[in-house]
Amino acid sequence: MDHPKKMKSATTRYPVLDMIRERWSPRSFSPEMISEENLNTLLEAASWSFSGGNMQPWFYLYAHRGTSGFYKILDCLTPGNQSWARKAAVLMVTLAKKERDPGRPNLWSKHDLGAANMNLILQALSMNIYGHLMGGFDAGKVIESLDVDPSVYEPVACIALGYKGDPGQLDESQREKELAPRTRKGIDEISREIL
Repeated sequence: MDHPKKMKSATTRYPVLDMIRERWSPRSFSPEMISEENLNTLLEAASWSFSGGNMQPWFYLYAHRGTSGFYKILDCLTPGNQSWARKAAVLMVTLAKKERDPGRPNLWSKHDLGAANMNLILQALSMNIYGHLMGGFDAGKVIESLDVDPSVYEPVACIALGYKGDPGQLDESQREKELAPRTRKGIDEISREIL
């Protein structure tokens, strides 16, 4: 299938990789599904992320649109996210393993999961698949309805994945966000050299 060209490329002050400039989080997705093989490629990319002690303290729960699992995950999202995420091809819940060993907390598991998520998202972008990470979800509902052991894992974020769709399918406020230029804080606001 023909996919729309990448849009919303960031204007950066310093040169960065095209993949970084082109990564953004759409809310509009096409009806096209993501094949199991392509999804496995995304998960493989996540698996090769760095992690403290190579513990790889992440776990992904996912479901394809149209399955009962998809609607279970969708039901865990806040209503604002449900309104557009229902059109994603795949929904995921990302989990961080709480302990390195029994009784020994993994204080960096969320950091490591975030890195794995970025690997997954950049791999997706290279395949013309877009991802939108969400913090708007009910962790308690995830634990209960998706049978997550809260003594082992903590739900951290959800991800909607799909091919880029028409922003016209979104409501007005979502469409405005979809079409607005991308902005970021300047590097002087996020860093300071130590002398």
